[in-house]
Amino acid sequence: MEPMQIPDAYVFTPTVHQDERGVFLEWFRAEDLAGVLGHRFHLAQANLSVSRRGVLRGVHFAEVPVGQAKYVTCVAGAVLDVVVDLRVGSPAFGRWESVLLDDVSRRGVYLSEGLGHAFMAVSEQATVAYMCSQPYAPGREHGVHPLDPELGIAWPEGLEPVLSPKDEAAPTLAEARSRGLLPGYADCLAYYEKLRTA
Repeated sequence: MEPMQIPDAYVFTPTVHQDERGVFLEWFRAEDLAGVLGHRFHLAQANLSVSRRGVLRGVHFAEVPVGQAKYVTCVAGAVLDVVVDLRVGSPAFGRWESVLLDDVSRRGVYLSEGLGHAFMAVSEQATVAYMCSQPYAPGREHGVHPLDPELGIAWPEGLEPVLSPKDEAAPTLAEARSRGLLPGYADCLAYYEKLRTA
């Protein structure tokens, strides 16, 4: 489990065992993640999305507390996975980092509560599995427009982004901040500490 440049986000690259039958790997280990976070990851919901090439989902986040931490991997195909620091007051506020998740490296990404998440399918079809620490709750789920020039996320060239109507209508980072939608860094740190001491 390696820390990303965005604080409180991590990349996990599993050992892939391969022979003439195929492959085997441990794509998630609760103890390893708990050792990094200082608390156990509470699995409340598991999602699976299948996207065609160019589909862009996100940037999504949930209000903190309680937020929604995610552990994400691509089980078939490939996606460019992006973590965005949306926590107002964070030293990394507004910064993003991308990781290629695919069915070769089998990497996974963990992002803590308060961080934004998005991905774009770069293969003809991509299947993404993500485990969430809290169930989906429409009233506290929000988004930031993934093509916001202020964020400046470097999505793959040559692909026309395909967004849902909801993501297309998402506010810019500045608009989300002015509306008070973004989580506060201090609130997130307090919530992480609460999880560690629970």
